[in-house]
Amino acid sequence: MTDQLKRAISAAKTAQTNDKQAEATRIASSSAGDQIFDMSESSYKTSHTAIRKARRFAMQGLYEWLVTDRRFDIDGKLGWKDNAPHDIAARTRATNAMHTVHIGYYHEMMRDIPEQIEALDVLISQHLDREIDKLDTVEHAILLIGAYELQNRLEIPYKVVLDEAMKLNNHFGATDAHKLINAVLDKMAVELRAIEVEADSKANLRTSQKAAAKPVIKADINAENNADIEDSADTAAIEEKPTTSNKPRISANNATVKRNSASKLLPILVTLKRAKKRAKKRLKQTALMQTAKTNHE
Repeated sequence: MTDQLKRAISAAKTAQTNDKQAEATRIASSSAGDQIFDMSESSYKTSHTAIRKARRFAMQGLYEWLVTDRRFDIDGKLGWKDNAPHDIAARTRATNAMHTVHIGYYHEMMRDIPEQIEALDVLISQHLDREIDKLDTVEHAILLIGAYELQNRLEIPYKVVLDEAMKLNNHFGATDAHKLINAVLDKMAVELRAIEVEADSKANLRTSQKAAAKPVIKADINAENNADIEDSADTAAIEEKPTTSNKPRISANNATVKRNSASKLLPILVTLKRAKKRAKKRLKQTALMQTAKTNHE
């Protein structure tokens, strides 16, 4: 085999490899740009973990798009321009193991959020205390995902949206950025999910009222029990407390019986007393008579 033939075979193999890579990129780009993805499709990992990973990859993709294609498009500069979201998604899939990621939801966010960014930025700006251009790019990307889910993914509870945004910030954002993100998304939820937020507030109020009522009822029961115990103790003390004569205190009923008995005995005592006086008088008279008789003799 001549050197010229070897070079021809090598060039053919290289061209074939390049063609395969180009075809794969084209298919990925086409699927990202044209296919409508459904979160419920069985061909994707649809667990909560897979969706969470899709958010993470989408956050990174949106961050890259915000600092390259969108920034240079706004400034009218060349450079990283034409770094389209579907190209970013294709490169991400080619360079990362994404078998545990909800691919459909990842592509949906990478397609829909850039398309809706003007409207989403208006929603975000209404609840910001600064210009949206002053936002950190990571915070901007997280708020875009949160705003998109609150507005378009009504099957995801608003509390889950807020919680997932906090997790994204913990993973990628600054330490204190969670305060801003939570405040903005919370106000946005009141605007976009008013019925859901109101129902949740009423449920929380009922729960707190029940929790507050239970200790009061328990305290009332304890107070009644304590009062009963104290009354029992007082009654026992009254019945068992000895008098100064070391005799038990008689009750009112017993005292009444005693008074009735004394009233019956009173005439007898008076009669005995009179008889005793008469006996003494007779004895005196007898003694006087004997003394007089003796003197007479």
